[in-house]
Amino acid sequence: MKTDILVVGGGASGLMAARSAAACARENGKALQVTLLEKMPRPARKLMISGKGRCNFTNAKGWNDFSTHIESGSRFVKNAFYGFDSAAAIAFFEREGLKTVVERGDRAFPASHRASDVVDTLVRACLGEGVKIITECTVQDISVDAKGLFLARCADGAEYRAPRLILATGGLSYPGTGSTGDGYRFAAAFGHSLTPTFPSLTALVPEGYKDGGGKALKGHIPRETPLSALGGKLCGVQLKNIGARLYIGDICTEELFGDVDFTDGGLEGPLGFAMSRKCVKALLNGNKACVELDLKSGVPDAEFSARVTALWKEHSGRLRSVLGPLLPRELIPAFIAVHGNSVKGPGTLAAALRGWRFPIAGFVGYERAVVTAGGIPTAEVNPKTMESRLRNGLFLCGEMLDIDCTTGGYNIQTAFSTGALAGRSAASERN
Repeated sequence: MKTDILVVGGGASGLMAARSAAACARENGKALQVTLLEKMPRPARKLMISGKGRCNFTNAKGWNDFSTHIESGSRFVKNAFYGFDSAAAIAFFEREGLKTVVERGDRAFPASHRASDVVDTLVRACLGEGVKIITECTVQDISVDAKGLFLARCADGAEYRAPRLILATGGLSYPGTGSTGDGYRFAAAFGHSLTPTFPSLTALVPEGYKDGGGKALKGHIPRETPLSALGGKLCGVQLKNIGARLYIGDICTEELFGDVDFTDGGLEGPLGFAMSRKCVKALLNGNKACVELDLKSGVPDAEFSARVTALWKEHSGRLRSVLGPLLPRELIPAFIAVHGNSVKGPGTLAAALRGWRFPIAGFVGYERAVVTAGGIPTAEVNPKTMESRLRNGLFLCGEMLDIDCTTGGYNIQTAFSTGALAGRSAASERN
């Protein structure tokens, strides 16, 4: 099949690229056929599970604040963001009939709180612009034919040719949604290299949290690894408005305030995810990492010490009774299991509550990581067009690039921004 623009990958960036290419062509009075190939039975499976099924599809911050949440590639993203920023994303969905709401932290959601509505809106917008979406189509390899056209060969024997190709295959995170790193291989065929990848926005696994069957667990620890007795005591606990410090070796590299969740994976929630990138990278580099939780970070030291001393006297040093007014009930068994033998008085108790240390043994891998860090180096892509600097007519966008952000709608927005720019560029007059 011959098409004018071929998009490989039907996630956030691919759908936005396809829609933007078709819309740009229509606005310029050009008759271009845009075809999108997606390996899964339906597009945007990863969007369907984002935000716990609610799909935090962007963050309403302007560039100056938004850019501080981009961990890698912020300068590269700037041009694409200004071409299609968070306000434009919200306006796009509203214009397409999807009501949106902006919640705490400037996070934007569909008003229905159903991720499927975001996906359906994107697909409907593509179809409305004449994009041909072909699902259950696994691209096996991409080359250039004798006429200089990109040639995509698929597992079912189908072949697609186009003078312009947009790669939007995502990274490696959540492979069950179709993100299996195919794009890295396709890009390599045209000379592109790869910045080493690793999982980010993922669960951190404290030492002793999972049952190693007598063996010390470290590095990648699959989420399905059974919980230990301590992990069982902690799993399900949610802590609000606490402090957290990340130590790499003996150096505190990050100090944050917010919420932490203990899950079947390990340490998660906003703070766990925020620290995961630096922590995972440190562990992969052979360094030790430790998360220290300050369960009473909002209380001045002297005031907190006085309160603990008073409670200690009131309850005659009975630890469980002393902890009752200080901790959530569900956290007390785990705290006693860890600190019960070391707490000798109000001073040591106050110190333990202000500095509960969790040496990190490992992390949950790509199977449940929200995003892939690393990818195709941005130096190999033109930030003004998303076109490859190594191959004319080839465009790259989304998570397959070496761009990743913190949690809060930033990653999906960068996918939309880079996808929109790739689509417009592919459909521009000069091409």
